[in-house]
Amino acid sequence: MATKTTKTTDFTNVVTDTLTGAVNEMQTRAQSAYEKSTEAMSEMTDFAKGNVEAVVESGKLLVEGVQTMGTTYADEAKTAYETATADIKEMASIKSPTDLFQLQGKIMRRNFDAMIAATTKNTDAAMKLANDAVAPISGRVSVATEKMSKVA
Repeated sequence: MATKTTKTTDFTNVVTDTLTGAVNEMQTRAQSAYEKSTEAMSEMTDFAKGNVEAVVESGKLLVEGVQTMGTTYADEAKTAYETATADIKEMASIKSPTDLFQLQGKIMRRNFDAMIAATTKNTDAAMKLANDAVAPISGRVSVATEKMSKVA
């Protein structure tokens, strides 16, 4: 009788190849995930650094603007004092009640016009300062919004 030989399959190579492929794929994915997380951390660090720089710049602009406005207010106060001193001297030289009333009317009109001009100038300066001081932070908000829209 003829003997039938059965061939047994050696699964060692199949298992080794399968495991090697799986390990290689896991290594590749782990490396890719590491690279992506490193890149994301770098971006987050750069973004945070930009935020700090924007706040510092905003603070500098605010301090400079407040100093300038303070100097302006001091100059205006000095001018007002000098004007008031001149007005008092002029009132002291008045000879009649009619002249006094005329001078008071002139002083009131001048002071009202000066008040309106100073208020307008100071309001404009304050608005410009606010806009300038907020600009660096506003720019960072735009960057954050852009980054968030890319993620979404």
